[in-house]
Amino acid sequence: MSKTILITGASSGIGKVAARKFANEGWNVIATMRSPENEQELTQLKNVLVTKLDVQESSTIEQAINEGIERFGQIDALINNAGYGQNGLFEAMTPEQIQQQFDVNVFGVMNVTRAILPYFRRQKSGLILNISSGAGRFTLPLLSMYCASKFALEGFSEALSFELSALNIIVKIIEPGGTSTNFGKVTQEQFAYNPELTDYDEFTKAAGKLFEGLIAQRLATADEVADVIYTAATDGTNTLRYVVGNDDFKKRIAARAQMPDQVYVDSVRESFMKFMP
Repeated sequence: MSKTILITGASSGIGKVAARKFANEGWNVIATMRSPENEQELTQLKNVLVTKLDVQESSTIEQAINEGIERFGQIDALINNAGYGQNGLFEAMTPEQIQQQFDVNVFGVMNVTRAILPYFRRQKSGLILNISSGAGRFTLPLLSMYCASKFALEGFSEALSFELSALNIIVKIIEPGGTSTNFGKVTQEQFAYNPELTDYDEFTKAAGKLFEGLIAQRLATADEVADVIYTAATDGTNTLRYVVGNDDFKKRIAARAQMPDQVYVDSVRESFMKFMP
């Protein structure tokens, strides 16, 4: 019998490409999104159920899980993919923007995971794949809130993996670097800005120069990320973290893990301070 996977945030980007990838590999896919009535491509695939799930609305989570089980008989895996990046100066962010970032990236993942765990416990197996980011392992200026949410997700996922290991429920973390999807466009549109905070002007210009260099590098495609997600779902190991990105991104991950803490922090400061007047 084909395995079944539930994917959140499947309307675009990594989530949508992952839905196609798993469907093409013979899996049943429960492709969830906030506005399923707008989806036209995934609905054409016979082994895909497109349905509503908003990670901030518990009733839609329970309904999507129940619909998936009714359609396919079981759920074997979950991809917590829904998320977005709230970037900009921390002081420019409103309390509502900060709350929303955690509601989606952290509490939303917890809401979906909590809802599916009773089912995984009953069937004595399950796989949870949480889509994190390099921003869950290292930080950069103007990403304070996004990094905070992904650091929280990483800590939650790692600790949860220990709790569930005795129940034959596996937790894994996927860490994409820069990815060429609509994610970046949405992030830019929601960039926190306050024209009255002129004290930061020189700093934000310097940080912008740093990001120009990062953006100029080759970004991972959504297909490349989906391939790694599929590998994580099928490799039969209990590997916790999977890194996806260019060589510079992988070097940053390695540097954060291997360099003395203050040496690493100083190196990041120097990378944008050199652009300061």
